[in-house]
Amino acid sequence: MIRVLLADDQSLVRAGFRALLDAQPDIEVAGEAPDGEEALRKVRELRPDVVLMDIRMPLLDGLAATRRITEDTALKDVRVVVLTTFELDEYVFEAIRSGASGFLVKDTEPEELLRAVRAVVEGDALLSPGVTRRLIAEFAARSKEPAAADALAELTEREREVMALVGIGLSNEEIARRLVVSPLTAKTHVSRTMVKLGARDRAQLVVLAYESGLVRPGWLG
Repeated sequence: MIRVLLADDQSLVRAGFRALLDAQPDIEVAGEAPDGEEALRKVRELRPDVVLMDIRMPLLDGLAATRRITEDTALKDVRVVVLTTFELDEYVFEAIRSGASGFLVKDTEPEELLRAVRAVVEGDALLSPGVTRRLIAEFAARSKEPAAADALAELTEREREVMALVGIGLSNEEIARRLVVSPLTAKTHVSRTMVKLGARDRAQLVVLAYESGLVRPGWLG
C-alpha cells in the first residue's frame, strides 16, 4: 500500500485528492496538512511514501518544507511531488533543486496524478509530460558555470552517456531506443548512476547533469 500525505492550504483541493487516491486499491491517504509546518510534523510522525506538496502555504511554504524533508536523512525514503497552479511557477526550479522528485500542475488529469504517485515510489520520478523539456530548458538558462566533474569520476562511459540522455529529458524507453538496448537495461544504468551519485531520483540527475557540465544549454534540440 502506497501511503500519501496531502499538504495544501485549500481543504477542497485536499478533499478532491483524497477521494481520488483513496478509491485506488494500492493507495491510501495517510494524513493531511493545511500548512508547511504541519506537513513537516506529519511527515516525521507518519513517514508516508509520498508527499503531495503545495508550494504556496502559510507558516512554512512548500519549498522550505521540501528542503527540510529532503535534507533529513531519517526521511530519505519519503518522496515529495510539488503541486503548482502554473506550469512555469517560479518556485518549481528551486523545488527540484531542493530534492523534490518532480512536480504536477493541479489541473492534471486524474490518471496522470495516480501514475506520478506510483512512479515516484518506484524511483522513476518524472516531471509532468509536456513540462519536462521546458523545465530542463529553465535549468539550462539558470545554470552557473559547470562545476568540477570529479563527482562523475566513478561513472562508466556508458553511465555518463545514459546520464546525459536523462539530462536532456529522455525516458527509459527513449534511452533504450537511442542506445539500442532493452528498457530494463536502460533502467538499470539509470539506477546505478543514481546510486553512485547519491541522487534521490531522475530529477536530481538532471540537476547534476547540468551542474557537472555533462549536459549544456542548447542540447535540447
